[in-house]
Amino acid sequence: MHLGYSLAVPLLVLLAWQLSAQAGWVSAIVLPAPTAIFRAIFEGLRSGELLQDATASLARVLGGFSLGALIALPLGLGMGMFPMLHRLLNPVLQILRPIPPIAYIPMAIVWFGIGNAPAIFLIAIGAFFPILLSTTSGVQQVDKIHVLAARNLGAQNGALFLRVILPAASPAILNGMRVGIGTAFIVVIVAEMIAVQNGLGFRILEAREYMWSDKILAGMLVIGLLGLGIDGALALAARVLLRWHRGLH
Repeated sequence: MHLGYSLAVPLLVLLAWQLSAQAGWVSAIVLPAPTAIFRAIFEGLRSGELLQDATASLARVLGGFSLGALIALPLGLGMGMFPMLHRLLNPVLQILRPIPPIAYIPMAIVWFGIGNAPAIFLIAIGAFFPILLSTTSGVQQVDKIHVLAARNLGAQNGALFLRVILPAASPAILNGMRVGIGTAFIVVIVAEMIAVQNGLGFRILEAREYMWSDKILAGMLVIGLLGLGIDGALALAARVLLRWHRGLH
């Protein structure tokens, strides 16, 4: 029943869109019919081009996201646990945080040239700050009563971190990772339009040059589906790992 309600509006929109295109109310260049977009996806899969581009984009997203997370997680945990470290690093990070990853594109090309390296660097920057801020905030918001109770029971620093602080901060950390992966997908498309010669972003830019609107929207749809799949996997992991949390059922 809930699935039917969720699909009702998208199906109605697709039906209205298709009928408008068939009636000629909308130019095929401005907005191609859904059937044309699905045909472009099928042809891309049959030729292997779409699969190769999607694989390249996904590999860059996962590589950049992993790099950003590997730096952001320990740094966020440290800043949340040690106020002095937070006071030292927070001013610099607050200056860097508002700078969009795409602003680094010229310097990324100067530093790393053309290829995967600048794209992964930009994606890592995009994923870094959401994970860092959520991790720091999650640690700082751990109930102090739980920390004091664990210390009174004889918990040492290692046990306190593993048994109290990390589990309590996990919901915020996983939420930050979901935001970070979403940002990574935004950045990868921009990076691929400039710094690499394959991937969904590169193919969308190529389609724009030839006014292939169906291929542009097909690439956009594939990006959305990939992002939806990864976000769903993270949401499932959160439900499994945080089953004990009172806010999850």
